[in-house]
Amino acid sequence: MGRKIHPLGFRLGVNQKHYSHWFAQRKDYPRFLKEDEEIRTCIERYVQKRVEGSSDYGGIAHIEIQRKTDLINIEICTGFPDLLIEERNLGIDQLKSSIAKLLDFKNSKIQIILNNITQPYGEPRILAEHIASQLQNRVAFRRTMKKAIELARKTNNKGVKIQIAGRLNGNEMARVEWAREGRVPLQTIRARINYSYHPAQTIYGVLGIKIWIFQDIE
Repeated sequence: MGRKIHPLGFRLGVNQKHYSHWFAQRKDYPRFLKEDEEIRTCIERYVQKRVEGSSDYGGIAHIEIQRKTDLINIEICTGFPDLLIEERNLGIDQLKSSIAKLLDFKNSKIQIILNNITQPYGEPRILAEHIASQLQNRVAFRRTMKKAIELARKTNNKGVKIQIAGRLNGNEMARVEWAREGRVPLQTIRARINYSYHPAQTIYGVLGIKIWIFQDIE
């Protein structure tokens, strides 16, 4: 039963929350929803452009958006805030102008807050990006999974499960491989499970990376 529903949606209202915090009338709801998606895409592309051509990766765990009357508050939870901060906060100013230009915000102000994560490899999305960068550099997938589990074990998590699917190591037949360390009780709603999916664009095809991290029990 634990594989038939999204782990985060399964726990909404129990120990998971939405990443968009606002209320809208029915006529405005589709527009706000589309704007939130475009804001997140704009931030991710900005970070990808900053790390393009290097061995670094974005390190964004998630992005929370809160709307008020004339203010859009964007909180970026990242493990590597240096990628977004330049001298005199020029990186944040450029990001604000890019978002305002993309969505044509004239009557709304944009505020961006960086939330530094002290244990970045305890977040499944950051760990998945690390695995993707290793696979794109042709590192063997078993070695990559072993290293990722070692990084996750250094955090305060109680268990981690990693699954990689596709043409592993360039083999003709696609298959699914997974590794687990500790407990990952997917059927227990009280268990705080953090989950992420991330694709890795390799020269021999797309590899799908799924990560479940068991943080605690409510």
